[in-house]
Amino acid sequence: MKFPSLASLAAIWMLIHTVHTVAAEDPITVAWRIKPPHQYIENGVEKGILLDRAKQVFSVAHIPVNFVEEPAKRIWSNFSGGSKNYCSFGWYRIPERESLVQFSDIFHTDPPHTLLVSPAAIKQVSAHRSLASLMADRSLTLGVVDAVSYGPELDAMIKSSKNRIERSTTLPMIMARMVGANRASYMLIDREDWEYLKDKEDSLHQTTQMDLAGMPAGLHRYIVCSKDLPPEQMQKINAGIQKVFRAKK
Repeated sequence: MKFPSLASLAAIWMLIHTVHTVAAEDPITVAWRIKPPHQYIENGVEKGILLDRAKQVFSVAHIPVNFVEEPAKRIWSNFSGGSKNYCSFGWYRIPERESLVQFSDIFHTDPPHTLLVSPAAIKQVSAHRSLASLMADRSLTLGVVDAVSYGPELDAMIKSSKNRIERSTTLPMIMARMVGANRASYMLIDREDWEYLKDKEDSLHQTTQMDLAGMPAGLHRYIVCSKDLPPEQMQKINAGIQKVFRAKK
């Protein structure tokens, strides 16, 4: 049997090393959904507190990436379909996502949700003293943004709610406009979203922000990545989060 020469073995090793190096340097696709003030586009410029943070995390982690804006439904369809070398950010950790993605360390912590109430429903909603009581009122319509999660507790409350449910796959700010137009009695909205929208959207000037007893605590958000991403890449992402996010606290 003729064995390959040392020169041939060296050439083979160099080829394998080159292939692995190229593969390791393939950029990760980082998808993000429109959700001001966390991430959005204004006058053609990408902005947002979490978009900026994500870019910093991948930069300090020295991981090459391509950021792309995609709807939430498409992002999770891509994860479900097994997209490779694929990440996104700003998502809650809920059980049904565990089989689809890897979760990073904590990337952001939300304040509790708040309520945005339509002009026509303010009297009815104000009659309730708790979120549980509000969701038991069959005369009210709750606006729900589909394809996203409000967190495990609120998702369960919405599922068992006696309100009429107005579902839409639209953006949260579009649902807020629907509440302003009395197409829904109220919606659950991120407090940070409301703080951003209230002075920018004329259609919301007649709406009312309200807090009721029983609102769950704010949840953590994470960077999520496809299962094929190597552990060392996730470790780099987590190290980047520790440097960027923890420094801002």
